[in-house]
Amino acid sequence: MKRILPLLFMWLCNHAVADTAPQLPVEAFASIPDVSSVQLSPNGKKLASVVRVDQAKLKGTVVSIQDIETGEKSIPLHTDNQKFVILSLQWANDNILLISAKFPANRYGTPTTETRLVKYDLTTKKTSSVIPRSVLDRLNWIPQHQGQIIDLMADDPDNILLSLDGMGENVGEDSVLKVNLAQGKSSYTQNAKKKIISWITDRQHKVRISIYNDDTEYRIYEQAEQKRDSRLLWTFKAFSEDSVWPLGFDADPNILYVRAYHQGFEAIFKVNLTDPKLTKELVYANEDTDVEGNLLYSKLKKKVIGISEGDGEEYTFWEKEYVGLQNGLKAVLPNAHNYITQFSADERRYIVYSTSSTEPGTYYFGDRDEKTLYPIANRYGRLKSELLADTQYLTYEARDKLKIDAYLTVPKGLEAKQLPTIIFPHGGPISYDSNDFDYWAQFFANRGYAVFRMNFRGSAGYGYEFMKAGLKSWGLEMQNDVEDGTRYLIDQGISDPKRICIVGASYGGYAALMGAAMTPDLYRCAVSVAGVTDVAYLVKSSRRFTNYKVVKEQIGDDFDALYDRSPISKADKINIPVLLLHGDKDRVVKVQHSREMYDELKSLKKPVEYIELENGDHYLSNNDNRLATFKALDKFLADNLNPKL
Repeated sequence: MKRILPLLFMWLCNHAVADTAPQLPVEAFASIPDVSSVQLSPNGKKLASVVRVDQAKLKGTVVSIQDIETGEKSIPLHTDNQKFVILSLQWANDNILLISAKFPANRYGTPTTETRLVKYDLTTKKTSSVIPRSVLDRLNWIPQHQGQIIDLMADDPDNILLSLDGMGENVGEDSVLKVNLAQGKSSYTQNAKKKIISWITDRQHKVRISIYNDDTEYRIYEQAEQKRDSRLLWTFKAFSEDSVWPLGFDADPNILYVRAYHQGFEAIFKVNLTDPKLTKELVYANEDTDVEGNLLYSKLKKKVIGISEGDGEEYTFWEKEYVGLQNGLKAVLPNAHNYITQFSADERRYIVYSTSSTEPGTYYFGDRDEKTLYPIANRYGRLKSELLADTQYLTYEARDKLKIDAYLTVPKGLEAKQLPTIIFPHGGPISYDSNDFDYWAQFFANRGYAVFRMNFRGSAGYGYEFMKAGLKSWGLEMQNDVEDGTRYLIDQGISDPKRICIVGASYGGYAALMGAAMTPDLYRCAVSVAGVTDVAYLVKSSRRFTNYKVVKEQIGDDFDALYDRSPISKADKINIPVLLLHGDKDRVVKVQHSREMYDELKSLKKPVEYIELENGDHYLSNNDNRLATFKALDKFLADNLNPKL
């Protein structure tokens, strides 16, 4: 492998002191990541990654495969991120790379997002679909999602198990298909069952757990042998405190790990399935936050070794060997979160992803035998740590005394006093903000704005009561939390009350427009990127999807009330400049939301600008669309807030 600069030298260079940050090009922040989905082959000899390209004859992203020893590269796949977008990479074995992709489509007049799984054979240098055409021809319909891997079967590397619908009576009732990647042969190892939406295998590759869903009811079943009768383990309603979600098995086929609530917060337990009482033994819990992430399983040690979550820090390992490795990384890469994302099959080589609020993300290749660690790729190559703004954690009280966590990013070299400010509520809304790197926040800060991101009630990670407080609360207490955060900044003297703009994407776009309508004197301007403008229409639009009842449980089903809590019903109250942006191929929030909001504001002669992004999806996956969005933001905010750097 080509050796790069010594690690310590690189670290010192990246952390040179700078009093103020120069204004960087929009492209430095708004381009899609230079590199993502870095994957190490099982033998530790090859690296695959998704790489952004911007050449005269080649634009978009490519799949790149590099031989670590020789440096030889190949590019088996390219996309312009319009017809389809690469989601992830995964090695099935040393010779076959699996590539997951999505693309927009329509089914019977309903806009959908379709997923597919293709394989690249390093020997034949050919790319083809994982699912044979002969399988699809026998299905009752063509499945919307065709890339749901449930078992890579590391000890049987030529075969994988997929979860696939199309054989049952209803959409979403999956079977389990075994596919031979070398020969293309396939067979069903588990037939579809009524209302079973997913399956989980044990470490012996037997289908053991099934998840049943009927409206808002979930049931977890276990079968001692696949295709045999099942027994009910747990039953619960959506958003209930007695939920028990299976995560996976240990090497012992009777030991199942689950996520369930412990003292009001989600935690990790293990259950012995031979125990008639199904006693849940606590394995890992945080004191005042939910435990998220997936199980970390060592195929070499044949045991669960941790969880891919660490209470805002690195992954949590339960084995001393891995804790020692992680501590060594912390010593070499301080002031960052260092995630060991992958090991080779013998666990001697590994990949580390290192990031923080001021570290845009660097991938490292580690070799435990040679005791070396080398940087191999930067996620955002034009952004240097010394030019980025620090983010601080703080809390404030909502009007009902509920504590709200928040993050404040202040432009580098400026004092947090009377600053032009961006209020930036997150999307989801069952999501959350953290002090990890955020390219939106850093872009705004580089332009001279303080950036305030709050985890309003309903945000993920704060326990059952906090999550429950956000149910059916659009435009109500959730919106109050955003407003109260804005007033907190004003009271603290951090924000200039005459120069505050509320900006958001998806649910955040909804919150931005509602802020403009409900408190028109609080904000100078508002920006909605792919935002919801009609909540009633949002819920009704999910009628043809299998999660319709769950959506109504989360958002509500009183359509008159939901419309009244929609920005489009309050357009006449908006008197500040508004910028709307939306992709015309958005399959999460339909483009009609922004189109109709624009028409309504325009008819009322309100100050509004609308930019529709051609072939744009909900996530700004296309580089040109992302750049257009950020350039429009840059001009709009400068025109309305006039920052002084």
